[in-house]
Amino acid sequence: MSTQPTYDQLVTLPAFAVQPVPSAFEDSNGFLNVRHYLGIGSEGLDESLYDIGIPFNWPMLSGFACLSAEHHLTYLHELRTGDQMSVRVRLLGRSERAAHALVFILDDTNQRVACVFEEIFLCVELADRKTAPWPGDVAAGLDERVAEHASIPWEPTTSGCLALR
Repeated sequence: MSTQPTYDQLVTLPAFAVQPVPSAFEDSNGFLNVRHYLGIGSEGLDESLYDIGIPFNWPMLSGFACLSAEHHLTYLHELRTGDQMSVRVRLLGRSERAAHALVFILDDTNQRVACVFEEIFLCVELADRKTAPWPGDVAAGLDERVAEHASIPWEPTTSGCLALR
């Protein structure tokens, strides 16, 4: 039995990267190829950060970027070509230079959770490719979203192998 939140609990969160599974992403069995789950989830995570101060052109505007440092993926159900999918994000915390998120890929056609991944992502200054403190406006946006997500009525289930440092 999964301890992950249910589809009904997750659909209350904003939807990102809403799309059908494209045939170009199909494996030889007619399902979404495993290599695309991370890309779709990352696209949704990127979209979720837009309104807290990290737009898609953030690197060009600010000289900073978000780079993934660690992932832990759990596949719960397969997605078939043509299934409608969406991504839901719950931010768990942030440190001076990193943030911790849970990313859920939902199978909206069959109303179930297809995949969940946990991610640590970093603030990186592009000029020297080193981690940097989150700029003040972004830190405030992350803090606000983390506090908002902390009030969600279900407990997040993490892998236990990723943590902010």
